[in-house]
Amino acid sequence: MRLKLEPRPVASKWMGYASPLIAAGLTVIAAFILFGALGKNPLLALYTFAIQPLTSLYGLAELAIKATPLVLCALGLSVGFRGNVWNIGAEGQLTVGAICGGGVALWAFGNEGWWLLPAMIVAGALGGMAYGAIPAVLKNRFNANEILTSLMLTYVSIQFLGYLVTGPWRDPEGFNFPQTRLFDTEYGSLPILLEGTRLHAGVFLAVAAVIVIWVLMSRTFTGFQIEVGGQAPHAAAYAGYSQKRVVLLSFLIGGGLAGLAGLSEVAGSIGQLQPVISPGYGFAAIIVAFLGRLHPLGVLFASLLMSLMYIGGESLQMNLNLPLAVTGVFQGLLLFFVLGSDVLIRYRITLGSGRREAQV
Repeated sequence: MRLKLEPRPVASKWMGYASPLIAAGLTVIAAFILFGALGKNPLLALYTFAIQPLTSLYGLAELAIKATPLVLCALGLSVGFRGNVWNIGAEGQLTVGAICGGGVALWAFGNEGWWLLPAMIVAGALGGMAYGAIPAVLKNRFNANEILTSLMLTYVSIQFLGYLVTGPWRDPEGFNFPQTRLFDTEYGSLPILLEGTRLHAGVFLAVAAVIVIWVLMSRTFTGFQIEVGGQAPHAAAYAGYSQKRVVLLSFLIGGGLAGLAGLSEVAGSIGQLQPVISPGYGFAAIIVAFLGRLHPLGVLFASLLMSLMYIGGESLQMNLNLPLAVTGVFQGLLLFFVLGSDVLIRYRITLGSGRREAQV
């Protein structure tokens, strides 16, 4: 006898929407057990992790700051996932977007003007799109696996950033630290929206992206083509929809939004290029996309939950002396539980014989 999975005759639509809530609840239970195993008061640790960061205006601003790149990256990934295109390289596309946008700021040093920030935004988006086009072309031309190519290109971009900030773009007045000049605060930085916090205008990019992607996927023929290509590729081919076009569009959209995320980080929160721009937003966006059910509004709420994990991890580190790696543990648990919930909603576990049936 062995366990096997059988598709349920009718999968519950409402349970599919409830899956993220179930996963979040299971993650809280797992956190309670984990904190107890680490010798911490579980209730105090949970309060420090999930509630305390939200009790101040500064904490709420940090929540919005960290949600901005998550929203942008996850929206782009969700478009591809809905089209059955698996872009795993948002982190690399984010990095290239930051390099291109930051490069414009460095090129204009000493000659800044009102045009600089718009040019940085355009350069960041185009840089991410160009980098996202590489795995798309490899997929369409050589049938290369887009999961592997997009993921490997991430590490290429990170190494290239390290080369720039320690070599040709290093600040000549920066005491040999691996970083570039600070961007111009008047023309080369996203405006601060709330005095006393780091909240910047990058949040408007995230809100605009939610609206644009919602319209694209629900109100345009292009969005319909992407959906059909993902759910019924044979029907899409019969109707004359080009899957290669879907692959290219998905990577261009995902890369462009990830590039904007990178630009929002360096022109908003950081103010310069450094060896480390993102604490893994591009990878966390994969979890956010699935947690948000690949829907723009779902992605927005899931991004807020994920950003709470980031600032909650920092709160645990400062107040309870727990390692920052706790954030990564909770992110992994959340992904595990949401995927596990999805499997059990769509399939049921049955007992079957280990013998293979004879084939006629």
